[in-house]
Amino acid sequence: MSLALDPAAQDLLFREARTANTFTDEPVTDEQVQAIYDLVKYGPTAFNQTPLRITLVRSPEARERLVKHMAEGNQPKTAAAPLVAILSADNEFHEELPALMPHFPQAKDLFFAERPVRERSALLNGALQAAYFIVGIRAAGLAAGPMTGLDFAGVQKEFLDADHTPLMVVNIGKPGEDASPFPRQPRLAYEDVITTV
Repeated sequence: MSLALDPAAQDLLFREARTANTFTDEPVTDEQVQAIYDLVKYGPTAFNQTPLRITLVRSPEARERLVKHMAEGNQPKTAAAPLVAILSADNEFHEELPALMPHFPQAKDLFFAERPVRERSALLNGALQAAYFIVGIRAAGLAAGPMTGLDFAGVQKEFLDADHTPLMVVNIGKPGEDASPFPRQPRLAYEDVITTV
C-alpha cells in the first residue's frame, strides 16, 4: 500500500533528510520559525498538553553563553549555525489545560496536581513535540542538527528556570557543504521492530 504523502515530500521529510553538522550563512527568519511552529503545533499529545518551549538564541552574547555549555564536539557547529534553539519542557503546562481542553478543564487538577506526574508527562510530551519540530524544520526546506551533548544543568541555569527542563539544543539552517559527512547509518528492518499479537 502506498502512502498518501507525495514521494518527494517523503524524501524531504525522511528518506533524504539528514542531521546537519554544517550550514550556509543564509539566515533563518522569525517568519520561518513561526511557519514551522504553526504547522507542528497540531501534532497529537496527551490531553492536548503543550509543554514544549522554544528559546531562540539569536544574539552573539547569548550564543557565547550557550556554546560554553555544549559538549566540545558540538561547540563549533553551535557557534556557526544560523539559528540555534533550546527546546525545553514546561513543568507547569497544566495551567494551560483548561484553555486547551475546554470540554474537560478538570483534567488540570484531576491528573496533574502533583509535580512529579507533571514532570514525567512534560518530558514525554515535550520530547514528542520536539520530534514534530524537527520534522517541521525539514518541511520548511531547512536542516536540523539536534543535540543532547550538553550540560543540561548549566543550560537550565543560564537560560531557563526551575519550572523548565531542557530537552535538547537544535541547530537550524540551510545545510552547508559536507553537512552530513558520514554515510546514512543503518536502521532496523520492519521485521525487527513490528510484532503482531
